[in-house]
Order: sequence, then C-alpha cells, then structure tokens
Amino acid sequence: MKPLKALIVEDNAFMATVFYDMLQQYATKITVIEIAKTGNEAIALIASIKPNVIFLDIELPDMTGFELLQQLENINFQTVFTTSHSHYAIKAFRFNALDYLVKPINEIELDEAIKRVLKSANNSIEIKNALSNLEVQSLENQKLVLPQQNGTLRLPLKQITHIESESNYSYIHLLNGKKELSSKNLAYFEDILLDKNFYRSHRSYLINRFHIKALAAGHFILKNGMEIPISRRKETEAKTWFFSL
Repeated sequence: MKPLKALIVEDNAFMATVFYDMLQQYATKITVIEIAKTGNEAIALIASIKPNVIFLDIELPDMTGFELLQQLENINFQTVFTTSHSHYAIKAFRFNALDYLVKPINEIELDEAIKRVLKSANNSIEIKNALSNLEVQSLENQKLVLPQQNGTLRLPLKQITHIESESNYSYIHLLNGKKELSSKNLAYFEDILLDKNFYRSHRSYLINRFHIKALAAGHFILKNGMEIPISRRKETEAKTWFFSL
C-alpha cells in the first residue's frame, strides 16, 4: 500500500512544523506533501497535488475550514479538522460526527485519528452532509449525526421529542414513537444541543422545545401528551427558558 498523500492547512508556522514532525514520526503510512497557510493556498494545492487526506485548521486568516470545503466542486479526500480549543467548533464537529484534533495535538489522539483515516476509504459523504447541515437555517431541520456499529444515523432535530438517560447510554425518542439507543451519555447530547432549543429539565431528560405543548407544575407536557419531569431545583430556570423562546 502506497503512503497516503497529506496536506496540512495551518496558518501558524510553528504549529505547522510541529504537526509535520509528529506525522513524520508517528504516521509512517502518511506522507506530507505540502503545507498551506491560507484557505486560498490550500484550494490551489488540492487541485495540483490531489491529496488523500487533509489536516484542516478550522480557523484560517481568509476563511474557515468549512468555507474552504464549500468552495470545492469535489471532495475526493479524507478530512481531519484541527482546532485550538474552540468550543463552538468542537460542538459542530460532534453534532456532525466529524473527525477532529484539538491543538496542541496529543500523540495518542493523533494516533487514533490516523488509524481512523487508514481504516476508512473516504469521509467525503460525511463532510458533504455536514456542509449541508451548516447551510440549513432552521434549527429543527438540521440533522443530528450519530455513528453506529451498522452505519450512520441521521436524525432531523424536529423528529426528536426528547432524549432519556439510561445509565451511560441514552435513548433518543422520536416523533413516530420509536427510540434509538446511543452509546453517548446525556451530558454529551446536552453539550451539543443546548444551543439548538433543547433543555435538560431533569438529570434523566433532555427535551426539544419544538415538541413542548405546555409548562405545568413540575413537568413539561409534550404535544403527544407525554409528561417530562422538571427537577425541583430547575423549576425557576425551566420557566425562564420556556417563556424566553
């Protein structure tokens, strides 16, 4: 198997050098061909060297990593995003099930990312779905992406009524009465869905504002008639949240 051709897109020269050295040391099956400092430079290099994988900084001087990808007619490579502790970016990666590394890059996490790159033929479909998701203006029409053993689950937010904790797992309850089991805990979903009109009313429940019919004493009433409890310590906060939307 020939080494995969890699492009590093990183505007910080020191960080780019460190990352290059790490890949040289820990990724024998990946060869870094070029380093781009801007989005426009990266677009030109993608066309000329046709990389198999791109390590893409999400925050570039002239555009974001997402904007860079949106300008490409075809995405024929794998993408691993890099970010400097940008909570907003990390939430976007998790929501869309995208591969990412947090800078300064950890050797163990880099090794795991490389294994995923070598195992997968291409993640261009995931990238294209993520770009489509980012273009959707209405929150309820965005799709939550969840990798599963037998494939990838894409759930429109408007189809999710609530998420229920089940030990270290979660049940995602859907409008049609079905539910999907996820290996992610409720805290994970709370983090990525809090700014998408979801609210954790109880230690065991995360609720979708889109499906709430009314607020009653100690619980929310969903449009399907189900009651979701509100913990006693959150009653005032829940009322504020509900009437502020």
